[in-house]
Amino acid sequence: MSDESALHAPGRLDAIVGTGLAAAPDPMFDRFARIVSRVLNVPVALVSLVEESRQVFPGACGLAEPWAGRRETPLSHSFCQHVVLTSKPLIVTDARTDERVVGNLAITDLSVVGYAGMPLTDAEGNVLGSLCAIDSQPRDWTPDELELLADLAETCSDGLRSRIATRRERAAQARERLAGAAADRGRLLLRASVALAGTSTVTDVVGTVRELVTGSLDPDYVGVSLLDPGGRVSLESGATLPARVAARWDNYSRAATTPSALAVSTGAAVLLPDRDAVAARAPDAVATFAEMGWQAGASVPLPGPHGPIGALTFVWKQPYVLDEAEQAVLAALAGYVSRAVQRAEYLYSREQVAALLQRSMLSDLPDAAPFELAARYEPAVRGEHVGGDWYDAVRLPGNHLALVVGDVAGHDMRAAARMGQLRSMLRAYLADRQEPPSVLLRRLDNAMQTLGDRTMTTAVLAYVQPHEAGYRLQWANAGHPAPLLVEADGTVSPLAGRDVLLGVQRRSSRTDHTRVLPPGATVLLYTDGLIETRTDVIDERKRQLREALRDLATAPLPELLDKILARFAAGDHEDDIAMLAIRSPLT
Repeated sequence: MSDESALHAPGRLDAIVGTGLAAAPDPMFDRFARIVSRVLNVPVALVSLVEESRQVFPGACGLAEPWAGRRETPLSHSFCQHVVLTSKPLIVTDARTDERVVGNLAITDLSVVGYAGMPLTDAEGNVLGSLCAIDSQPRDWTPDELELLADLAETCSDGLRSRIATRRERAAQARERLAGAAADRGRLLLRASVALAGTSTVTDVVGTVRELVTGSLDPDYVGVSLLDPGGRVSLESGATLPARVAARWDNYSRAATTPSALAVSTGAAVLLPDRDAVAARAPDAVATFAEMGWQAGASVPLPGPHGPIGALTFVWKQPYVLDEAEQAVLAALAGYVSRAVQRAEYLYSREQVAALLQRSMLSDLPDAAPFELAARYEPAVRGEHVGGDWYDAVRLPGNHLALVVGDVAGHDMRAAARMGQLRSMLRAYLADRQEPPSVLLRRLDNAMQTLGDRTMTTAVLAYVQPHEAGYRLQWANAGHPAPLLVEADGTVSPLAGRDVLLGVQRRSSRTDHTRVLPPGATVLLYTDGLIETRTDVIDERKRQLREALRDLATAPLPELLDKILARFAAGDHEDDIAMLAIRSPLT
């Protein structure tokens, strides 16, 4: 390695940086300089670190101004650079005649005549600078003096090594902390992307965000505000606030100076690290911050396709300064929240449309006197809250009553649309043709085949007709669960007889079945969502249904249907359920 390259060696320069020392006094190294000055009886002593273009003095004693204040000189004034270049002590009796340093500006500007400098090294042996004794007169250095200076230099080097090691350890710990924090932030965003994808309402979104940031950002309050159709700010997280505070900010002008309104209006993050910042930027929120004991806040806009759709807000009960990484996390989290909110609003609008569609397709029940008549519909918990199950009742001439329960495969908007088509066609057949149930189901099946509709569909069509013994039930079953006959004494029996479902094959043969209805008997028509689950054996569910109906044999029909739904459709039922029940008069 050349002499010049020694000054610029990367490992040496990194070690100097690693000391954390610069052109400023350090108490420990000033003490080393004082010791050298006293024990060697010299006017000036220095702890010098030689950088690429200057030398700095973290330790100095007896240095004249302006150098004492500056704590540095350019290398044109440096004897210590020779210690670095040679990795050996530099001993000078009279600098004015020593060819190694003659002409160095330190001789005239700093009065350096006698000089003794010992190398200061790091743990790898890099020479960082020197511990030097300086006299303004020629000086013959004795062996004992040089040995003492070398011992002090070794001790001083130990101090530098310890300082480098400590700072490296702290830097490693800091990197570990930063890496850990970055990993935590990454995990937070990963959890957010998964958790928020599973939300279906704005309330779900607010609760999920609050759970996600607990233990990391740890805010006292998480707020979500959205712009309503009129452009005002609507608070969606008021349930976690005291009622009086929630009412105050339930709906307000976006021109207000609150963190949320500012984020929405400016489209930029609003960072309020302390109460002074709140007072300066969000004066409308000052009273609420004081009332709630909040000290800091941050609000970021929720991005939408045409500008912010709202804001995500955090507040803390202590001053809180968000670093750049945390600000980036909030921005990313706001993106996830925005998508979740927009999806929730879309699902809500679809549910509203679906509910309206389903209600329009499930006609009101006609006057069935002298019979009791009741119906219930329950959409699947999952999906679009609409489906292909339906019930219908039509009053026909001759004091006849037609009853229908059917099930188009699926529980979504498409299934509901097809169900509506089939229901309308069957209603038209009922009104136009006085034909047995089997004939009308065959007509419906043929129409589906002709129109290219191969959707699998099950249905039961039944007539209740006056009979010499009272009333008679006539029915045809296209692949549907058998209706149940519940007599007044609690006897429950299935009304057997079932043909192939609709939409499977053209011109299928279909059969009519009849049964005289005893006085006070109930006939329950239902779809398979009532008895089919992923986990239960269907025969066991059928048995349980029969037992439940036996206990409810004389209950009013609305009560009977409600209790059956509560028992068999509670919680997470996976399919639509339609039920239609009719009860014959007791006399």
